[in-house]
Amino acid sequence: MKKLLPLLFLFFVAVPLSAAEEAETLSPFAGNVGNALWTLIIFAIVVLILGKFAWGPVLSLLKQREDFIHKSLADAKHDRDEAEARLKDYAAKLQSSQAEAVAIVERARQDADRLRDELRQRAHSEADTMIKNAEREIEQQTKQAVRQIRQEAVGLSVSIASKLLQRNVTKADDEKLIADALKDIESASRSS
Repeated sequence: MKKLLPLLFLFFVAVPLSAAEEAETLSPFAGNVGNALWTLIIFAIVVLILGKFAWGPVLSLLKQREDFIHKSLADAKHDRDEAEARLKDYAAKLQSSQAEAVAIVERARQDADRLRDELRQRAHSEADTMIKNAEREIEQQTKQAVRQIRQEAVGLSVSIASKLLQRNVTKADDEKLIADALKDIESASRSS
């Protein structure tokens, strides 16, 4: 078929040329039927040859290009939809993370408040305990000081009394005098 094409081409080109030599003047308006027939035949052959060897591959390439463009548009739409879904997912995760961070900060604040209150209560209880211990110790020291003062007062009273009496008081007398003096001092301090 490919070897036959050049021969057909020469034939169809040569025949109209020979016909043109016969006609002296060619005019597009001249009514030469043979010329019109050969023109139509050559046109049909050119259309067939171009249709088979040129337009088919060109149309095939255009169809491939169209398919590629449609596929690219579909892929781009799919990618855009996927990106939007990821963006929504990331936005939801970000919002969830922010809510979680707020909750963590709130829990930390509540823990700090609770710890501060516990420390304050512990400090108050320790201070109350220290105050009570100090009051007890002051009371004990006061009682001990009062006893010691009473004993010294009794001892002084006895020594003064013995000097006044000019005699020696025995130990039993001394203890009896001390006991009596203590009773007198206690009754005097109660009444005042």
